[in-house]
Amino acid sequence: MWSEDRMHRWLARREKPANLRGSMMHDAAVLERTQGRLALCVDQTIEGVHFESDAAAARVGAKAAGRALSDLAATAATPLGLVCALSAPPETDESWIQDALSGVADAFQLVGGDLACAPGPRALSVTALGTVAADVPPPARDRARAGDTIVLTGPVGGSPLGRHLDIVPRLRAGRWLFGAGCVALMDVSDGLAWDLFRFARTAGVQFVVDSVPVHADAARLAEGTPRSALDHALHDGEDHELIACVPQRALARVLDEAPRECSELTVIGRVQAGAGLVLELDGESRQWTPGEGGWRHGA
Repeated sequence: MWSEDRMHRWLARREKPANLRGSMMHDAAVLERTQGRLALCVDQTIEGVHFESDAAAARVGAKAAGRALSDLAATAATPLGLVCALSAPPETDESWIQDALSGVADAFQLVGGDLACAPGPRALSVTALGTVAADVPPPARDRARAGDTIVLTGPVGGSPLGRHLDIVPRLRAGRWLFGAGCVALMDVSDGLAWDLFRFARTAGVQFVVDSVPVHADAARLAEGTPRSALDHALHDGEDHELIACVPQRALARVLDEAPRECSELTVIGRVQAGAGLVLELDGESRQWTPGEGGWRHGA
């Protein structure tokens, strides 16, 4: 049986995070004062839902951190620290817990958290803290407008081959896009099509997509499934690339700077008046419906 007390003593021996101004192992983390508005987000990573039981613990921890950091990326935020709550059944090896927490800490500064011994699947809940500029409104999904151009920071699809455990939060790309004038951002977590649909619904507009950059993993995965590589790209999810809606006044700058700032940036469509998501792919135009794919928790 693993021991919370032993884990606390192990955590106390770890290097103190650079921006932690309070003591290690206190009930609340006290961080260095910083400028800007605070940005907060939280994500759960649950065994059997987000990772399989044989996944390496360090990769599970890194994924838990990456999921939360990706949400900060879509808010053009600069991260300050992570807080992790971990729950594991009594029979869990302490080395698994240590490796999982190390995976979180290696992704970014782990400044606090909580441990619980409980029956059921192993789970990590990571809260990410960050800052955004205080002098302008932050990016948000409801700020997309008709006339915007839709871009994607990289290719998508095929994450079940292993990339779902190796998230690379697009933090730099998020700050660059926002600084260049993109005020509507979202990360791709539940499937490109489903996320585009929800993005458009929140903004009260219609997204028209006429190009999708397909990841090589999607093509490889399609070789062993009845689905096409494009279908995997549209629906697999856990890519954690950023969708950005670029106002016309910012488009020339974004496209000019993309080779230096985000080399895989691709224009995938446009925003117009209307509702929902229209796919203009493979020589046909059709309205996409939520039942076609993507990840949903519950009914």
